[in-house]
Amino acid sequence: MKDMSQLDNMNELLRLIAPGTPFREGLENVLRAKTGALLVVGYSPEVMEVVDGGFSINCDFSPNYLYELAKMDGAIILSEDLKRILYANTQLIPDSSISSSETGIRHRTAERVAKQTGKLVVSISQRRNIITLYQGTLRYSLKEIGVILTKANQAIQTLEKYKAVLTQSLTNLSASEFEELVTIPEVVNVIQRTEMVMRIKTEIKRYIHELGNEGRLISMQMEELVGTTEEEAWLLYKDYARDDSDDKIREIIVGLKRLSDDELLDAHHIVRLLGYPSSAATSEDSVAPRGFRVLNKIPRLPNVIIHNLVDQFEQLPHVIMATIEELDEVDGIGEVRARTIKEGLKRLQEQMFIDRQM
Repeated sequence: MKDMSQLDNMNELLRLIAPGTPFREGLENVLRAKTGALLVVGYSPEVMEVVDGGFSINCDFSPNYLYELAKMDGAIILSEDLKRILYANTQLIPDSSISSSETGIRHRTAERVAKQTGKLVVSISQRRNIITLYQGTLRYSLKEIGVILTKANQAIQTLEKYKAVLTQSLTNLSASEFEELVTIPEVVNVIQRTEMVMRIKTEIKRYIHELGNEGRLISMQMEELVGTTEEEAWLLYKDYARDDSDDKIREIIVGLKRLSDDELLDAHHIVRLLGYPSSAATSEDSVAPRGFRVLNKIPRLPNVIIHNLVDQFEQLPHVIMATIEELDEVDGIGEVRARTIKEGLKRLQEQMFIDRQM
């Protein structure tokens, strides 16, 4: 997986230049005119060092102004918030010792300026009709809307299939929890599928950012498919992590995101993140969940009550076996709620056994 900060930067850049924004409209105008352009977003001492010549504009940004100013050969400097055009027809002279993989002069200059200043630099190719973004070491070429939509729809179809498999895996896990037959490999399998779904979601979100106002339907489909996967994943980690503190759960989530695709498929990495020895990856010994995930499925059961139950009984099997009187003794649970919990667990158990796929 890419570094999370790099992914966040990418998403932020794609939001800035998404279709429907004035900035993107200006870029598209320049692209259609085939004049080419070099734009720097943000003006700082670092940018001042590489800027030579040109003239001050300091006017409100508009797509038409950008289009007209791009007819000149020099670079255009915009404010950080993209609300003002600061300079036009400037020459950018970055440090020539900075490495660049680009061949064209405009793109090579853009890459070096981005690396030297850390600012967003946009290069519009005059011949190839391509908009390329640079920021630091990040490089991204914008694709046509039709291409992105096709990829987004393919990703949605993939997400749908993976989510269906994950849903069934969670159902099977729940059934095993009621039977007290859960093993670490089974838990790892569910975690792997959960993380795969979240990675597909991350990819689709990038497409949505790049599509701008064209991505509303894709966004709605994604949210509908993903549903409460993140919340259920959190509860799953709290059930099986050796340390169920919130800080540790966040650490597990970050650790999973940092795993490469190949590492994610290696159970040993996940087992270690959960706090177990590597040997547990192949162990057939049963492990008991704390019960956060299953108890959360009981309607109208507040989180504070769920935590009180886990604190009192420590494991889901103990909660299931508890009598109404024993449940009644838990802080915040009266006789009525105790009966609700017993009946809710019984209904869940029956439903999981029906839905389980052997």
